Amino acid sequence: MSDVPAVRIERLSKSFDGVEVLRDIELTVNKGEVVSVLGSSGSGKSTMLRCINWLEEPDRGSIYIAGERIGIDASGRKMGNKALAALRARTGMVFQGFNLWPHFTVLQNVMESPVQVKGMRKDEARAQAMALLEKVGMEHKADAYPYTLSGGQKQRVAIARALAMSPEVMLFDEPTSALDPERVGEVLQVMKNLSAEGYTMIVVTHEMEFARAVSDQVVFLEKGRIIEKAEPELFFTNPSTERVRRFLELA
Repeated sequence: MSDVPAVRIERLSKSFDGVEVLRDIELTVNKGEVVSVLGSSGSGKSTMLRCINWLEEPDRGSIYIAGERIGIDASGRKMGNKALAALRARTGMVFQGFNLWPHFTVLQNVMESPVQVKGMRKDEARAQAMALLEKVGMEHKADAYPYTLSGGQKQRVAIARALAMSPEVMLFDEPTSALDPERVGEVLQVMKNLSAEGYTMIVVTHEMEFARAVSDQVVFLEKGRIIEKAEPELFFTNPSTERVRRFLELA
């Protein structure tokens, strides 16, 4: 159904060692939307992202990917590993630290999951991988190993690897935070291109200009709660909370 949200989060809560880091998060992301998630360090942004694909198991609440609940089956029990892996594969995750396999070439990094997880033929996976590397401007490094690449190049390969599973939602966890300033732009441009192509994206970021230019919604977390959610122009020009106003003054 076209009107089913790409992601729906209901009353999501999560604690670590008795400290509540997320409390009653409610968020709907429609297909083709870009949502930027802002907030200070420790506000729960990355934890929220990791809960969406069940890399962190929530304490309470429900998360749906294209209408299917992740982590909990129809009988209310925890999903088995196979079912969870299949649903998790519908999201593509891009981490701060790239997480490329160092013993694989760039091409092999992008090919591996479609072959091993989806059973794609190697010739098909190779063709798809080369097309994705071209999309992110890295086709010329197909035979290189990750240690030879700059941070920006590694992150672009990581984006191609995530796209190789044909995800319905792309999740970005501070994708530029580990990059030298001169490399940030090349990664943000790839993400802007994906947005223009209609990819659904949830982006935890500190890049204010990107969030303002590309987002359909901007969400602000404070102490594990969403305290403001608005379209970007309203968020950046007339925030409704004093906390967001102070954040933007310092950004």
